Amino acid sequence: MTPPIVIVVPGDDPPQIADSPQLERLRPFGQVRVYRSRPASTDEKIERARGAQVILNSRGIVTWRQTELESLPDLRLIATCSIGTDMIDLQVARQRGIVVSNQPGRTAPVVAEHMVGLMFALAKKVVFQTTQLRAGNWTRAVNATLRGKTLGLIGTGHIGAEMAHWGRAMGMRVVAWTFHPDAARAQALGLTYLSLDEVLGRADVVSLHVRLSEQTRHLIGRRELALMRPGSLLLNGARGDVVDLDAVVDSLDAGHLGGAGLDVFPEEPLPPHHPILRCAHVALTPHAADQTPEGIELLNEGAVDNVIAFLQGQPRHNVAV
Repeated sequence: MTPPIVIVVPGDDPPQIADSPQLERLRPFGQVRVYRSRPASTDEKIERARGAQVILNSRGIVTWRQTELESLPDLRLIATCSIGTDMIDLQVARQRGIVVSNQPGRTAPVVAEHMVGLMFALAKKVVFQTTQLRAGNWTRAVNATLRGKTLGLIGTGHIGAEMAHWGRAMGMRVVAWTFHPDAARAQALGLTYLSLDEVLGRADVVSLHVRLSEQTRHLIGRRELALMRPGSLLLNGARGDVVDLDAVVDSLDAGHLGGAGLDVFPEEPLPPHHPILRCAHVALTPHAADQTPEGIELLNEGAVDNVIAFLQGQPRHNVAV
Protein backbone atom coordinates (compact mmCIF):
# COMPACT_ATOMS: atom_id res chain seq x y z
CA MET A 1 0.00 0.00 0.00
CA THR A 2 1.42 3.39 -1.00
CA PRO A 3 1.94 5.68 2.02
CA PRO A 4 -0.15 8.87 1.97
CA ILE A 5 1.30 12.06 0.61
CA VAL A 6 2.39 14.45 3.37
CA ILE A 7 2.21 18.18 2.64
CA VAL A 8 3.75 20.52 5.23
CA VAL A 9 3.45 24.26 5.74
CA PRO A 10 6.50 24.64 7.99
CA GLY A 11 6.15 28.13 9.45
CA ASP A 12 3.13 30.27 8.57
CA ASP A 13 4.09 33.37 10.54
CA PRO A 14 2.87 36.04 9.93
CA PRO A 15 -0.29 34.19 8.80
CA GLN A 16 -0.46 33.65 5.04
CA ILE A 17 -2.20 30.40 4.13
CA ALA A 18 -3.22 28.75 7.42
CA ASP A 19 -6.83 29.98 7.26
CA SER A 20 -7.15 30.08 3.49
CA PRO A 21 -9.85 27.97 1.84
CA GLN A 22 -7.20 27.06 -0.74
CA LEU A 23 -5.77 24.50 1.69
CA GLU A 24 -8.98 22.47 1.50
CA ARG A 25 -8.19 21.74 -2.15
CA LEU A 26 -5.10 19.80 -1.02
CA ARG A 27 -6.81 17.49 1.48
CA PRO A 28 -7.98 14.93 -1.10
CA PHE A 29 -4.33 14.39 -2.05
CA GLY A 30 -3.02 13.48 1.41
CA GLN A 31 -2.23 14.72 4.89
CA VAL A 32 -1.78 18.47 5.29
CA ARG A 33 0.18 19.71 8.31
CA VAL A 34 0.24 23.44 9.04
CA TYR A 35 2.55 25.04 11.59
CA ARG A 36 1.47 28.55 12.55
CA SER A 37 4.72 29.52 14.29
CA ARG A 38 8.24 29.94 12.96
CA PRO A 39 10.57 27.04 13.70
CA ALA A 40 12.82 28.01 16.59
CA SER A 41 15.84 26.16 15.23
CA THR A 42 17.15 24.27 12.22
CA ASP A 43 16.46 21.00 14.02
CA GLU A 44 12.84 21.96 14.63
CA LYS A 45 12.43 23.01 11.01
CA ILE A 46 13.78 19.66 9.79
CA GLU A 47 11.59 17.76 12.26
CA ARG A 48 8.47 19.57 11.06
CA ALA A 49 9.21 18.61 7.45
CA ARG A 50 10.42 15.08 8.12
CA GLY A 51 8.56 12.54 6.00
CA ALA A 52 6.98 15.19 3.78
CA GLN A 53 6.95 14.84 0.02
CA VAL A 54 5.79 18.44 -0.39
CA ILE A 55 6.72 21.62 1.45
CA LEU A 56 4.40 24.55 0.86
CA ASN A 57 6.68 27.40 1.90
CA SER A 58 4.41 30.31 2.75
CA ARG A 59 7.06 32.57 4.28
CA GLY A 60 10.47 33.47 2.85
CA ILE A 61 11.95 33.76 6.33
CA VAL A 62 11.79 29.94 6.44
CA THR A 63 14.90 28.98 4.46
CA TRP A 64 16.02 25.67 2.98
CA ARG A 65 19.77 25.32 2.66
CA GLN A 66 22.01 22.33 2.01
CA THR A 67 21.87 20.85 5.54
CA GLU A 68 18.08 20.92 5.68
CA LEU A 69 17.57 19.55 2.17
CA GLU A 70 20.02 16.71 2.72
CA SER A 71 18.11 15.78 5.89
CA LEU A 72 14.80 15.31 4.03
CA PRO A 73 15.16 12.25 1.76
CA ASP A 74 11.41 12.04 1.04
CA LEU A 75 11.10 15.63 -0.18
CA ARG A 76 10.11 16.03 -3.84
CA LEU A 77 8.62 19.54 -4.12
CA ILE A 78 8.95 22.95 -2.49
CA ALA A 79 6.17 25.27 -3.64
CA THR A 80 6.59 28.88 -2.58
CA CYS A 81 3.91 31.49 -1.93
CA SER A 82 6.20 34.02 -3.58
CA ILE A 83 7.97 35.07 -6.74
CA GLY A 84 11.41 34.95 -5.18
CA THR A 85 13.15 31.66 -4.41
CA ASP A 86 16.32 32.97 -2.75
CA MET A 87 15.28 31.25 0.49
CA ILE A 88 16.10 27.89 -1.16
CA ASP A 89 19.47 26.49 -2.21
CA LEU A 90 18.44 25.80 -5.80
CA GLN A 91 21.66 24.06 -6.75
CA VAL A 92 21.29 21.50 -3.97
CA ALA A 93 17.60 21.10 -4.80
CA ARG A 94 18.49 20.27 -8.40
CA GLN A 95 21.15 17.81 -7.33
CA ARG A 96 18.65 16.02 -5.10
CA GLY A 97 15.86 16.02 -7.68
CA ILE A 98 13.66 18.37 -5.67
CA VAL A 99 11.35 20.50 -7.79
CA VAL A 100 10.99 24.14 -6.74
CA SER A 101 8.00 26.08 -8.06
CA ASN A 102 7.20 29.76 -7.66
CA GLN A 103 4.64 32.36 -8.77
CA PRO A 104 6.05 34.30 -11.73
CA GLY A 105 4.11 37.49 -12.32
CA ARG A 106 1.03 36.43 -10.39
CA THR A 107 0.89 39.50 -8.17
CA ALA A 108 2.78 41.88 -10.45
CA PRO A 109 -0.07 44.45 -10.62
CA VAL A 110 -0.41 44.41 -6.82
CA VAL A 111 3.33 44.86 -6.23
CA ALA A 112 3.66 47.58 -8.85
CA GLU A 113 0.77 49.51 -7.30
CA HIS A 114 2.56 49.38 -3.95
CA MET A 115 5.80 50.64 -5.43
CA VAL A 116 3.99 53.50 -7.17
CA GLY A 117 2.53 54.35 -3.76
CA LEU A 118 6.04 54.54 -2.30
CA MET A 119 7.12 56.71 -5.24
CA PHE A 120 4.32 59.20 -4.57
CA ALA A 121 5.04 59.14 -0.83
CA LEU A 122 8.64 60.14 -1.54
CA ALA A 123 7.88 62.69 -4.24
CA LYS A 124 5.35 64.43 -2.00
CA LYS A 125 7.50 63.96 1.14
CA VAL A 126 4.52 62.43 2.94
CA VAL A 127 6.47 60.62 5.66
CA PHE A 128 8.82 63.54 6.30
CA GLN A 129 6.05 66.13 6.51
CA THR A 130 3.83 63.91 8.68
CA THR A 131 6.74 63.46 11.08
CA GLN A 132 7.30 67.22 11.14
CA LEU A 133 3.66 67.96 11.86
CA ARG A 134 3.59 65.43 14.69
CA ALA A 135 6.60 67.26 16.15
CA GLY A 136 4.69 70.56 15.97
CA ASN A 137 6.56 71.93 12.96
CA TRP A 138 4.67 73.61 10.09
CA THR A 139 7.14 72.95 7.29
CA ARG A 140 7.30 74.25 3.74
CA ALA A 141 9.19 71.40 2.11
CA VAL A 142 9.34 71.50 -1.68
CA ASN A 143 7.61 68.48 -3.21
CA ALA A 144 8.34 66.95 -6.61
CA THR A 145 6.12 66.72 -9.68
CA LEU A 146 6.37 63.36 -11.43
CA ARG A 147 4.71 64.23 -14.73
CA GLY A 148 7.37 64.96 -17.31
CA LYS A 149 10.11 63.31 -15.25
CA THR A 150 12.04 60.14 -16.15
CA LEU A 151 11.37 56.75 -14.59
CA GLY A 152 14.31 54.36 -14.82
CA LEU A 153 13.52 50.67 -14.50
CA ILE A 154 16.17 48.13 -13.56
CA GLY A 155 14.59 44.93 -14.86
CA THR A 156 11.53 44.70 -17.12
CA GLY A 157 9.93 41.40 -16.16
CA HIS A 158 6.33 41.19 -15.00
CA ILE A 159 6.58 43.85 -12.29
CA GLY A 160 8.90 46.10 -14.31
CA ALA A 161 6.41 45.96 -17.18
CA GLU A 162 3.58 47.04 -14.85
CA MET A 163 5.75 49.91 -13.61
CA ALA A 164 6.34 50.98 -17.21
CA HIS A 165 2.57 51.18 -17.76
CA TRP A 166 2.17 53.25 -14.58
CA GLY A 167 4.98 55.58 -15.58
CA ARG A 168 3.56 56.22 -19.03
CA ALA A 169 0.06 56.75 -17.59
CA MET A 170 1.48 59.45 -15.30
CA GLY A 171 3.18 61.21 -18.19
CA MET A 172 6.70 60.08 -17.33
CA ARG A 173 9.40 59.14 -19.79
CA VAL A 174 10.46 55.53 -19.21
CA VAL A 175 13.96 54.19 -19.73
CA ALA A 176 15.20 50.78 -18.65
CA TRP A 177 18.08 48.40 -18.28
CA THR A 178 17.95 44.60 -18.42
CA PHE A 179 20.42 41.79 -19.01
CA HIS A 180 18.60 40.94 -22.24
CA PRO A 181 17.16 44.03 -23.97
CA ASP A 182 14.65 43.30 -26.69
CA ALA A 183 13.46 45.80 -29.29
CA ALA A 184 9.97 44.29 -29.56
CA ARG A 185 9.49 44.42 -25.77
CA ALA A 186 10.76 47.99 -25.66
CA GLN A 187 8.16 48.98 -28.25
CA ALA A 188 5.37 47.08 -26.47
CA LEU A 189 6.17 48.74 -23.14
CA GLY A 190 6.82 52.19 -24.58
CA LEU A 191 10.32 52.51 -23.18
CA THR A 192 13.92 52.86 -24.29
CA TYR A 193 16.62 50.42 -23.25
CA LEU A 194 19.91 52.01 -22.18
CA SER A 195 23.04 50.89 -20.37
CA LEU A 196 22.81 50.69 -16.59
CA ASP A 197 24.97 53.78 -16.13
CA GLU A 198 22.87 55.73 -18.62
CA VAL A 199 19.63 54.82 -16.83
CA LEU A 200 21.09 55.86 -13.47
CA GLY A 201 22.34 59.14 -14.90
CA ARG A 202 19.09 60.12 -16.62
CA ALA A 203 16.35 58.94 -14.26
CA ASP A 204 14.60 61.06 -11.66
CA VAL A 205 13.24 57.84 -10.13
CA VAL A 206 15.09 54.52 -10.27
CA SER A 207 12.97 51.44 -9.53
CA LEU A 208 14.54 48.00 -9.03
CA HIS A 209 12.83 44.85 -10.30
CA VAL A 210 15.47 42.15 -10.79
CA ARG A 211 15.79 38.80 -9.08
CA LEU A 212 18.60 38.31 -6.61
CA SER A 213 21.59 36.42 -8.00
CA GLU A 214 25.34 36.70 -7.83
CA GLN A 215 25.10 39.04 -10.81
CA THR A 216 22.64 41.37 -9.08
CA ARG A 217 23.90 41.30 -5.48
CA HIS A 218 24.79 44.93 -4.66
CA LEU A 219 24.00 45.87 -8.24
CA ILE A 220 23.38 49.34 -6.83
CA GLY A 221 26.34 50.31 -4.69
CA ARG A 222 28.29 53.46 -3.94
CA ARG A 223 29.48 53.93 -7.53
CA GLU A 224 25.98 53.52 -8.95
CA LEU A 225 24.38 55.82 -6.36
CA ALA A 226 26.94 58.49 -7.20
CA LEU A 227 25.87 58.27 -10.85
CA MET A 228 22.25 59.03 -9.97
CA ARG A 229 21.02 62.57 -10.35
CA PRO A 230 21.15 64.76 -7.22
CA GLY A 231 17.77 64.61 -5.50
CA SER A 232 16.63 61.52 -7.40
CA LEU A 233 14.57 58.77 -5.77
CA LEU A 234 15.39 55.09 -5.36
CA LEU A 235 12.74 52.34 -5.09
CA ASN A 236 13.50 48.73 -4.22
CA GLY A 237 10.75 46.14 -4.53
CA ALA A 238 13.10 43.35 -5.63
CA ARG A 239 15.34 41.90 -2.90
CA GLY A 240 17.22 43.70 -0.16
CA ASP A 241 20.68 42.60 -1.25
CA VAL A 242 20.24 44.11 -4.72
CA VAL A 243 21.35 47.38 -3.10
CA ASP A 244 24.13 48.22 -0.66
CA LEU A 245 21.91 49.58 2.10
CA ASP A 246 24.81 51.18 4.00
CA ALA A 247 25.67 53.10 0.84
CA VAL A 248 22.03 54.21 0.53
CA VAL A 249 22.12 55.56 4.09
CA ASP A 250 25.32 57.47 3.37
CA SER A 251 23.89 58.93 0.15
CA LEU A 252 20.75 60.05 1.98
CA ASP A 253 22.80 61.57 4.80
CA ALA A 254 24.96 63.42 2.29
CA GLY A 255 21.88 64.87 0.59
CA HIS A 256 22.72 63.35 -2.79
CA LEU A 257 19.89 60.83 -2.89
CA GLY A 258 16.57 62.60 -2.46
CA GLY A 259 14.69 59.67 -0.98
CA ALA A 260 14.41 55.90 -0.80
CA GLY A 261 11.27 53.77 -0.92
CA LEU A 262 12.11 50.28 0.30
CA ASP A 263 9.92 47.23 0.74
CA VAL A 264 12.80 44.75 1.08
CA PHE A 265 15.93 44.64 3.22
CA PRO A 266 19.15 42.59 3.44
CA GLU A 267 18.06 41.33 6.87
CA GLU A 268 14.39 40.68 7.55
CA PRO A 269 12.86 41.58 9.92
CA LEU A 270 14.75 44.86 9.75
CA PRO A 271 16.83 45.30 12.93
CA PRO A 272 15.16 47.94 15.15
CA HIS A 273 18.26 50.14 15.32
CA HIS A 274 19.27 50.01 11.65
CA PRO A 275 20.58 53.42 10.43
CA ILE A 276 18.00 53.55 7.60
CA LEU A 277 15.29 54.08 10.22
CA ARG A 278 16.72 57.44 11.27
CA CYS A 279 16.82 58.80 7.71
CA ALA A 280 14.23 61.52 7.18
CA HIS A 281 13.39 61.00 3.53
CA VAL A 282 12.46 57.33 3.39
CA ALA A 283 9.23 55.38 2.98
CA LEU A 284 9.64 51.87 4.37
CA THR A 285 7.32 48.87 4.38
CA PRO A 286 8.02 45.38 5.82
CA HIS A 287 8.19 43.28 2.62
CA ALA A 288 4.47 43.84 2.22
CA ALA A 289 4.05 44.88 -1.41
CA ASP A 290 1.74 41.97 -2.27
CA GLN A 291 0.09 41.78 1.14
CA THR A 292 -3.42 42.84 0.25
CA PRO A 293 -6.36 40.43 0.64
CA GLU A 294 -6.39 39.98 -3.12
CA GLY A 295 -2.63 39.57 -3.37
CA ILE A 296 -2.46 37.05 -0.52
CA GLU A 297 -5.14 34.85 -2.03
CA LEU A 298 -3.58 35.05 -5.47
CA LEU A 299 -0.35 33.69 -3.98
CA ASN A 300 -2.17 31.02 -1.96
CA GLU A 301 -4.15 29.91 -4.99
CA GLY A 302 -1.06 29.81 -7.18
CA ALA A 303 0.96 27.79 -4.67
CA VAL A 304 -1.83 25.25 -4.27
CA ASP A 305 -2.24 25.10 -8.07
CA ASN A 306 1.47 24.28 -8.32
CA VAL A 307 1.25 21.53 -5.70
CA ILE A 308 -1.78 19.92 -7.37
CA ALA A 309 -0.17 20.11 -10.81
CA PHE A 310 2.92 18.39 -9.43
CA LEU A 311 0.93 15.64 -7.70
CA GLN A 312 -0.99 15.06 -10.93
CA GLY A 313 2.28 14.58 -12.81
CA GLN A 314 2.24 17.94 -14.60
CA PRO A 315 4.63 20.19 -12.62
CA ARG A 316 4.63 23.85 -13.62
CA HIS A 317 6.50 27.08 -12.87
CA ASN A 318 9.58 25.05 -12.06
CA VAL A 319 12.66 26.95 -10.92
CA ALA A 320 14.68 23.86 -9.95
CA VAL A 321 14.02 20.38 -11.28
